[in-house]
Amino acid sequence: MGGGGQQTESGEPAKSAGDGGPGAVGSGRGGGNLSVFTWEEVQKHSHKGDQWLVIDRKVYNVTQWVKRHPGGIRVISHYAGEDATEAFTAFHPNLTFPRKFLKSLLIGELADTEPSQEAGKNAVVVQDFQALRERVEKEGLLRAKPLFFSLYLGHILLLEALSLGLLWHWGTSWSVTLLCSVILATSQSQAGWLQHDFGHLSVFKKSSWNHILHKFIIGHIKGASANWWNHRHFQHHAKPNVFCKDPDVNMLHLFVLGDSQPVEYGIKKLKYMPYNHQHKYFFLIGPPLLIPLYFQIEIMRTMVTRRDWVDLAWSMTFYLRYFCCYYPFFGFFGCIVFFTFVRFLESHWFVWVTQMSHLPMDIDHEKHHDWLTMQLNATCNIEQSPFNDWFSGHLNFQIEHHLFPTMPRHNYQAVAPLVQALCEKHHIPYQVKTLQGAFADIISSLKKSGDLWLDAYLHK
Repeated sequence: MGGGGQQTESGEPAKSAGDGGPGAVGSGRGGGNLSVFTWEEVQKHSHKGDQWLVIDRKVYNVTQWVKRHPGGIRVISHYAGEDATEAFTAFHPNLTFPRKFLKSLLIGELADTEPSQEAGKNAVVVQDFQALRERVEKEGLLRAKPLFFSLYLGHILLLEALSLGLLWHWGTSWSVTLLCSVILATSQSQAGWLQHDFGHLSVFKKSSWNHILHKFIIGHIKGASANWWNHRHFQHHAKPNVFCKDPDVNMLHLFVLGDSQPVEYGIKKLKYMPYNHQHKYFFLIGPPLLIPLYFQIEIMRTMVTRRDWVDLAWSMTFYLRYFCCYYPFFGFFGCIVFFTFVRFLESHWFVWVTQMSHLPMDIDHEKHHDWLTMQLNATCNIEQSPFNDWFSGHLNFQIEHHLFPTMPRHNYQAVAPLVQALCEKHHIPYQVKTLQGAFADIISSLKKSGDLWLDAYLHK
């Protein structure tokens, strides 16, 4: 599941058919000796050091495989004890390859009397979404247009060249320096959206090509780490807006989010910050600091502690190129100030775009919903327009992106009406907002959560 990194050839030997463990309620049918399990038994194996999951009614012991999973340990662990069929299908553009590794992990199957999904998931919704996915595949909406991404990369490189050209021609006056900062921040933001495409394996048919271009864009053009991004971002997609599973809602006690967390903090009298004012201090520690401070430190620390020397080498080529290009104009200290200001501008862009579709939505503990319901509860769309598409890297179609994470972004608009019709059929809210309204909802949601915390803190 969630294969964000390079695939490996190693796998952990599975139990034999006779080692199905406690809970086996019968023997396999056909030519094999697969043990048969109930959902109750599968759900017991959802802890660190003991993890099973179900894919297409087959039960797999992934306890040891999680350490080798290309998408990271946590993303697959988030589905321990659950049906992971929809997530497995969504994250892997070529299902044949990962199924090779599943063979050695197979320990049994669900009993005939067991439903395909655990209790709480709507079987009809699951079936209808599967039918939609089959239609999407049949209509070629998971195939990318290379020209689109080539032109997109071209406009990023053109912005980089334009910044240098302006400095060479006009010098380093305050006005030119400010203009170049805006141009570079634009280039960096757009490169962020492009690396996102390669990271989701949505450009090339061969995963290896996506991995190489991903490392080039996020490493050489942005100075970050592909593996860090993969391990973090696929957790977000696997369980969006779920506490303890989605790292994007891990606010390190700086903010309280949603309706339940503020009340929990208030009842426990937790006051790490004045949360009733979080909608105000968000402007001071949110958009300005996420990329230039928090992400910058986390990325470097992760590469060093995990000894990810390949990604570290890629990121160092960015800094080498950057200082070679801008040292003649600004000197060493000036380069650092210029770089920090560009990151400051980029961080504002990144935070507002990424949070507008998630922060105002449902944020809570695990509810074990089906894929469609879970993603729609945690995401919303922003009105389509050429500017909104470009400005957000097509993440104004956040719903479609979350439902089909390997889909090339230029096809979101085509699949959106089909998704909306499916949501209407099952009475699942499909929210579309204006860009300004979505930005405003970030602040209003923070204020609402802060007020809930204050009320619980004072009166409960």
